[in-house]
Amino acid sequence: MSDQEPVVDPKRPVYVYVQVADHIAGLIAAGKLKPGARLEGERELAEQLGVAIGSVRRAIEELRERGLVVTLAAKGTYVAEPPVEG
Repeated sequence: MSDQEPVVDPKRPVYVYVQVADHIAGLIAAGKLKPGARLEGERELAEQLGVAIGSVRRAIEELRERGLVVTLAAKGTYVAEPPVEG
């Protein structure tokens, strides 16, 4: 999931969890994470991105609030299906 440039810039006036959430949202928008794809576990994401596990946990919560991911207990977090327009 990690690209060449760092995802988090601690000098930016934006919370770390928001930077992580925006990064994952960007991967979803770009099609690099497709609907139904399982995100890696919180610990793995934290290690990959070089942030605290609490930041990843809050980023996942933020993504759930945005409707971009769903979390199933004991199964993991998955990219949500896009809403059906009717």
